Amino acid sequence: MKRPKCDRQRLLKETIEKTPFITDEELAKQFSVSIQTIRLDRMELSIPELRQRIKSVATNQWNETVKALPLEEVIGEVVDLELDNRAISILDIGAEHVFSRNKIARGHHLFAQANSLAVAVINDELALTAKSELKFTRQVKEGERVVAKAVVEGKEKGLTIVHVNSIVENETVFTGIFHMYQPNEQKGEQ
Repeated sequence: MKRPKCDRQRLLKETIEKTPFITDEELAKQFSVSIQTIRLDRMELSIPELRQRIKSVATNQWNETVKALPLEEVIGEVVDLELDNRAISILDIGAEHVFSRNKIARGHHLFAQANSLAVAVINDELALTAKSELKFTRQVKEGERVVAKAVVEGKEKGLTIVHVNSIVENETVFTGIFHMYQPNEQKGEQ
């Protein structure tokens, strides 16, 4: 049963407020309408497209800036950051990330997203990956969205340990443990 337009738009607004990273395609499925209808509803409600919502949430949620590398060098789009604690980035897998014959993402893109997020979460001018332990748990295909979540777990033998889990639609596709070296911190310990 189709909802009246005013009800659908009210629910659409509530849904986007709760889950700002939801795509127009997912909304169209959820409300059993076309993608174009969702886009028109968003325009009428002055709700920006997904990319703009991601940037807005990122700007509003954290005041801290990445210190160890320029933000534009982080692979994927950083949407949450608390230095020395946690960070989240989103990477939409496009044609440039996949093998042409089977449309499966090249592993180095998933690694680069996770590794650059592990660097970005460190509260230091320089952070280098000393060691990493990786596990790819399933293939990622063109068109999928990878959400990487980094959590600083603590320190071990002078290195900061960062765990990164990459997820596609609630399914883990990659895990990494990154041992991060911070030269400035080492100087302070001497």
